[in-house]
Amino acid sequence: MDNLTAGNNKILYKRGNESIRITPCGRNALRFEASVKELSDENFTLMPQSADCEIETREYCAVMTSGTVKIRLEKNGKITVYKSGRVILEEKPELTFNDGFRHYEANGNGSFSARITFKANDGEHFYGLGHEASGHFDLKGCSFDLRHVNAKCTIPFIYSSLGYGFLWNNPAVGSVELSNNRTRWSVGATEKIDFVIIGGSPEEVSETLADLTGHSPVMPHWATGFWQSRLRYETQEDLLDVARRYRDEGIPLSVIVCDYFHWTEQGDYKFDPQYWHDVKAMTDELHEMGTKLVVSMWPTINEKSENYQYMLDNDMLIKCAEGSNRVFNFYGPQAEIDVTNPKTREYVFKKLKENYLDNGVDALWFDEAEPEIHPENFGNLIFHIGRGDEVAMLYPYYYSMMAYEGFKSISNDEPVTLTRCAFLGSQKYGALVWSGDIESTFESLSMQVKAGLNMAMCGIPWWNTDIGGFYGADTTSDEFRELIVRWFQYGVFSPVMRLHGNRNRHGEKKRDVKEPTGDPNEIWAFGEENYKVLKDLIFLRERLRPYIEKHMKIAAEKGHPVMRPMFFDFPDDEICYTLGEQYLFGDEIIFAPIVNRHQTEKEVYLPSDGWVLTKDKKTYSKGFHKIKAETHEFIAFVKGSSDLIGIFE
Repeated sequence: MDNLTAGNNKILYKRGNESIRITPCGRNALRFEASVKELSDENFTLMPQSADCEIETREYCAVMTSGTVKIRLEKNGKITVYKSGRVILEEKPELTFNDGFRHYEANGNGSFSARITFKANDGEHFYGLGHEASGHFDLKGCSFDLRHVNAKCTIPFIYSSLGYGFLWNNPAVGSVELSNNRTRWSVGATEKIDFVIIGGSPEEVSETLADLTGHSPVMPHWATGFWQSRLRYETQEDLLDVARRYRDEGIPLSVIVCDYFHWTEQGDYKFDPQYWHDVKAMTDELHEMGTKLVVSMWPTINEKSENYQYMLDNDMLIKCAEGSNRVFNFYGPQAEIDVTNPKTREYVFKKLKENYLDNGVDALWFDEAEPEIHPENFGNLIFHIGRGDEVAMLYPYYYSMMAYEGFKSISNDEPVTLTRCAFLGSQKYGALVWSGDIESTFESLSMQVKAGLNMAMCGIPWWNTDIGGFYGADTTSDEFRELIVRWFQYGVFSPVMRLHGNRNRHGEKKRDVKEPTGDPNEIWAFGEENYKVLKDLIFLRERLRPYIEKHMKIAAEKGHPVMRPMFFDFPDDEICYTLGEQYLFGDEIIFAPIVNRHQTEKEVYLPSDGWVLTKDKKTYSKGFHKIKAETHEFIAFVKGSSDLIGIFE
């Protein structure tokens, strides 16, 4: 092949105005890059690993092999990817005569749009792409935007049932089609096509993915218990009264959360002294009760903030290509801080430390982390690191980095930051991702179970939902009181168990505050019968914490998620690729959440013999079983060889 250079662990090929580079970048992992400009060495959040490979050149093609994965590059530019000798990805031409591989169109700003198309494989299933309430577990046949919005966090990685992972190493806004006639990845503004193929079982791929994007820390003990939150505690006494009642009732409360508009102005990063008169005394009392305090911040800032002018003058705010820098409107027009700028991260964390951490606040809640902008026009944003349409999906990565690096500069403890969005690699910064502002319905619960399992395949092991959903709940209704029990059961078997939501308010607001609270959202607020059930579930979570923490260590060491699809541990069982409403919690528990109203029976699949149903201690064989569970009961199995069964007594 003319214009081909092969050696030193790389293949370089020039064809027309397109440059191609193929390199090994990890265990059973090969990276493909292509551009109609000079290829840059930009890795974004990818951390390529040194790896051996074999290169073979022929007159009509060049082949690179790393472990079980092989890429063949043909003279006409086409690539075909093999895993253990089987074709897993084959480029699909867009023009006749088997030509036209990869498509580029120049933009006026020096970037170009780009796409790559592969042939569809019959019988293939896809999982990943972060979380989105799509209602689908298997993503084959679906199309998705590659962008972040509230309740949609895009992690551009998929795992295929053919035994490989595909990492789209590009933070640009775009789309992916996992359709029946093709698989296509597209972006609107970029400088190169860049992806990694990782061969292996789900365990093997998750281990390599963690090596390539970063390992999560070990989740600290305090974060594995029960978290109490609501929208919102209006005053210091409101929050303390709730924590005191949990203490008085003898119910362990690991964390209580102080939500937004506890501040004076958006961008001030401090408590309003009118309602929060002695923060240090508050945190001291909470700590005496064994409870941590997590406090919310938003990236929004307005010109009334004491920090606005300094940040504006020092280029710390997101700019706009057209119009003013006000990109969000909530109680007035707001600008947003540019966390991709290291000066911004240093300045803002300093304020967070002075006003929160130095007063005993234990961790931070980074809301609006996409960032949320109105309208959703990322192409109009200009960040420190580039144009929004090219790099916007990196914002939550740098947002979490700000907290992690700041905390690590003042403490050896591992920080946990609750955040509404993430990107490839966010896990290494202690990002605890939650699924955003979701509806309080049974349909929503069903969608969240599937979304969480897809997120689990993306290298983000710390994930959770608002137990009960965020909006639309009437806490006095029979429907919601049934829903909160079912969602609470699901919360017990989630990586983090956090109760939150904006409950419909009955009656007038109590005081003159900018953002009044909804109805109470504590476990005693949903009826006396439910209170006993939810209380017992919190104590079950307490008994499960050593087991959860064991698997959090495994997640940190190997990248194996705590909550994961059935096929993760049973990749050779085709049925497991169809099971989106039951999952493994660690390797010794199968949990099957009930997600429909009035449902008291569910069919559960066991992938092997010897699983013990926790509620009756009976041992079940491999196959499908119909299990009954009244509203106060849940469906969980433990391995017969496990000593966990005693926890459920």
